[in-house]
Amino acid sequence: MSFCHSGLHQSGHAFSSFLPLVQDGLTVRSRRNFIKAGLGGMAGLSVPKLLEQRALASENNKPISSQKSVILLWMTGGPSHIDTWDPKPDRPFNNRGPFSPISTSIPGIAICEHLPKQAAMMDKFTLIRSVDPNKSSHEPNMVFQTGNKAATPRTNRNGRLYPAIGSVCAKYRGPNHPSMPPYVAFKKSSSHIAYGGYLGKQYDPFDGNKATQLPVYTLLGKDTGNVSGADIFRLPGELSQDRLMERRLLMKQLDRIRNDLDQSGSMEARDSYFQQAVEMVIGKRAQQAFDISREPEAERNLYGSHLWCQQALLARRLVESGVNFVTIDLSYHTASGTWDNHGIPGGVYGGISKGLKPILPLFDHILTTLVNDLEKRGLLDDTLVIAMGEFGRTPFMGTQKSIDGRNHWTQIMSMMMAGGGFRHGQVICSSDREGVTIKSRPVTPGDIAATIYHHMQVPLDTTYLDGKGRPTYIVENGSPIREMV
Repeated sequence: MSFCHSGLHQSGHAFSSFLPLVQDGLTVRSRRNFIKAGLGGMAGLSVPKLLEQRALASENNKPISSQKSVILLWMTGGPSHIDTWDPKPDRPFNNRGPFSPISTSIPGIAICEHLPKQAAMMDKFTLIRSVDPNKSSHEPNMVFQTGNKAATPRTNRNGRLYPAIGSVCAKYRGPNHPSMPPYVAFKKSSSHIAYGGYLGKQYDPFDGNKATQLPVYTLLGKDTGNVSGADIFRLPGELSQDRLMERRLLMKQLDRIRNDLDQSGSMEARDSYFQQAVEMVIGKRAQQAFDISREPEAERNLYGSHLWCQQALLARRLVESGVNFVTIDLSYHTASGTWDNHGIPGGVYGGISKGLKPILPLFDHILTTLVNDLEKRGLLDDTLVIAMGEFGRTPFMGTQKSIDGRNHWTQIMSMMMAGGGFRHGQVICSSDREGVTIKSRPVTPGDIAATIYHHMQVPLDTTYLDGKGRPTYIVENGSPIREMV
């Protein structure tokens, strides 16, 4: 177990632009403010602002008409590269580990024996064995989710402010459908996910776990038999959809007074964005997308009943409905993460045999089922699927008095990509003979971010303002991975 202090994301009002605490009138102030505050509690983004940004992008000759999206399977804790995608079968046991390699559908490429489905589908994947995780850490897990090596809150007081790639896509692209949030995260802990940072809390991820019913697991991965609630779309008390619509119309009548004084037309435009936000709350599209019970039984059985499996199915439903970035926190534990396989005696995660081995077949099923399903539905070319964690693990087992545990290793890690219309069926570069370091062609967090932005049609020279008002590029020291594009 990794003994780490969680840096909890500071909660705040994600809908400050709604001014929910401002009294807007004498007679109807509580009604109007109630609706604005209700909208703010419903989502993790400022919907009117987001819709306005999307419209401006189109006006500036940046058309956003495709259904480009990303699904990130975040292997929280840092998976062992040697015991997953970069086996070392010719090395001594404490280096190679307890697992054997198996051949894949691509001659000359072998991966772990516990990933047979990925092995059979290797032609659909790009395996990168030379990812550089220098500076990356966890709790919070920021470097790879932002693409910026300065996003290290433990050593950089401003590290938490670098925006998530999903947040950047939310701001500069917006959702693929106006009734859907752009960036959704299924998170086990707030320290496992990156946020809007300098972009503002309105670009924080929408909390997917609060919008759907999912099985509840213990910190050690045992199904409790309970199901989480899905009350984020429920209107409070006696407030029906019809009544909310009546109040929206009342607000519109009041705003006409101000509209008459607005010569530029900006008030009318803002009202249109607010109207779309109301439709998102009371409309059916988002509610139906998060309602996994609407999925045919055969499809639900295909994914399986496990928590992570159902979240993967929801990710597919969400991108199908218009979300453009979904992150799934693949962890049972709220601390450093289920993939943090130190194997410390008495620890909760276990080492490679006890901790990693049980989750590899589950992960193998999730990744391949998701990719196959997206392809079957004609969504794979538009959806980039990424599987990665924070870093690799020590090449030699037995750290921290464990039998077969591995510690954090920030010299090298492996990751998988599929879909997105990129070239696949390849391995990009390699580690050295022991899996200690990168042998050739480092792939940096900036390269990964640039590849995602290239896919999402967000210009790589896009900038945002930091806390001092200085422009900062969304890509620092990176470019799209040339072997894929």
